[in-house]
Amino acid sequence: MCGIIGIASNKSVTANIIQSLKRLEYRGYDSAGIATIVNGNIDEKKCTGRVDNLEKILFKNPSNGFLGIGHVRWATHGAASQINAHPHSSEEVSVVHNGIIENSDELKKNLEKKGYKFKSQTDTEVITFLLTDFLKDFNLINAINKTLEKLNGSFALGIIFKKYNDIVVGARRGSPLAVGYGPEENYLGSDSYALKSMTNKITYLDDGDVCILTNNKVEFYNSKNKKVNKEILMLSDDKNIAEKGDYKDFMSKEINEQNITAKTCIKEYVDQLRKEINLYNFPVKPEEIKKIVLIGCGTAYHSCIAAKYWFEEFTNISIEIDVASEFRYRKIKFHKKNLYVFVSQSGETADTLAALDLCKKNNMKTCSIVNVVESSIARSSDFVLPIHAGPEIGVASTKAFIGQMLVLYILSIKISEIRKDINKAEYTKKINELKNLPDLIKKTLKFQDKIQVIAKDFLKAKGAIFLGRGLSFPIALEGALKLKELSYLHAEGYPAGEMKHGPLALIEEGLPVVILAPKDRYYEKTISNMQEVIARGGKVILITNEYNNVISENVRSTLKIPNTDDHLTPFLMTVPLQLLAYHVASLKNCNIDKPRNLAKSVTVE
Repeated sequence: MCGIIGIASNKSVTANIIQSLKRLEYRGYDSAGIATIVNGNIDEKKCTGRVDNLEKILFKNPSNGFLGIGHVRWATHGAASQINAHPHSSEEVSVVHNGIIENSDELKKNLEKKGYKFKSQTDTEVITFLLTDFLKDFNLINAINKTLEKLNGSFALGIIFKKYNDIVVGARRGSPLAVGYGPEENYLGSDSYALKSMTNKITYLDDGDVCILTNNKVEFYNSKNKKVNKEILMLSDDKNIAEKGDYKDFMSKEINEQNITAKTCIKEYVDQLRKEINLYNFPVKPEEIKKIVLIGCGTAYHSCIAAKYWFEEFTNISIEIDVASEFRYRKIKFHKKNLYVFVSQSGETADTLAALDLCKKNNMKTCSIVNVVESSIARSSDFVLPIHAGPEIGVASTKAFIGQMLVLYILSIKISEIRKDINKAEYTKKINELKNLPDLIKKTLKFQDKIQVIAKDFLKAKGAIFLGRGLSFPIALEGALKLKELSYLHAEGYPAGEMKHGPLALIEEGLPVVILAPKDRYYEKTISNMQEVIARGGKVILITNEYNNVISENVRSTLKIPNTDDHLTPFLMTVPLQLLAYHVASLKNCNIDKPRNLAKSVTVE
């Protein structure tokens, strides 16, 4: 959600800024822009739409500065327009900004009284004019500090100056920001992925930090304005992560490599030879855990719901699940023997990070389950469990969801074994069953052709309903979310038993209803709910692993997933729903990798 790049170099930076902005496209955006210092002046160019549009503008009218900043914007304050696109520049200063300035209206009124005329509807432009105003009376460092003191809210900033034309300034409060190091040039980026094409040497800013970059030096100042040294980290070299290969889009690639995701994750955590799960250094002794609180947003929250069933089944620990944006504003009853688990694909999700910060301020023990080990959430947690899914470029999460659930499942088994809530034989059995999961996912991926046919039933529908009980319920929620995200078709997920308590009113002739009914303890009850849908004209798509011919002939379509342990069926149920959402969106010619209005890394509240 919004992306920043800044480069201080001894050669033209425009091409590298554009390439870095393209790497940030996965975050979701609606406009793009760049500002460089050319012949002693700020040269700003920006546009609505894709980075390709900006590239065309620069091709016609090049900007060859040795220092510059770039941005992709996801609209918050003000519509998606060229005027509202970043950077926002005055004669003296140009600013790119991720986050939200909560007191921008008040600041704007004060600046207008001083004669400053605003062109945009954004909150960011107040930063530009505050800096411009303070530079009249203060040196660079003091002007920056005076400006930051005025700002309420969260932000990551990239700034260049007409007068100080050899530096790029970065500042962070809440939103992530990283510095990269290169030969005769240094970089500023909203995440390490944007910088990986240029360097694998990274430093992360902490809250309150300010950095000053030239082409051959980087200086850091903390929130107390004291100069500090920062650790330089070496990033792993991920090859071919941004290549679609033979796939039409990244999402198709990511769905179809989920068996590999599962295999990699299991290999990282499970020793099949010793029949052991390798998890060490828990922040709290599992035997002493009073409660586990699972916290996430969107797809990550759905993985938490699934985990609640596993933890309750395998352990005697009390389990709570919470939406991060709700958790952070409630009057939480903290307890020193609770473990707070935060789930996030990017590790930068603003609400989840804020919930984690709240726990840290109350000295709680924390664990994070993330896909980016260098992320803010990972670095702030006491204990980190990577999902090992590799970079996920499609905005709507697929393989990361499988990875999140898998790590949570493995964690639940390990904690139950340490606490002796399950016996050694059951523990070994669970480990053996995990070995087969990647191949079972691969078999489930073969539903492609049949699902392409089923997807046609959704094209003229007003919406869709997804129903499941037990572990199938969070998968129903996730299936509905994927359909909404990708195809823009209204969809709702419900516990199947809730149908009679309101949602049944939505059932009408031809409405697609996806029923998740594996042969588990809920099977007969779920089939009864399905019959209620059929009786009212619903068009049922049944996903099950029951192979006896006892299902009503009025079912529109049946997808039979492979048999496995009941606790692993959520993984196999997930894949057909991802494929369904994908093919409905494809038939509707939607932008599958970059759904409208959505961002991969949600870094604002």
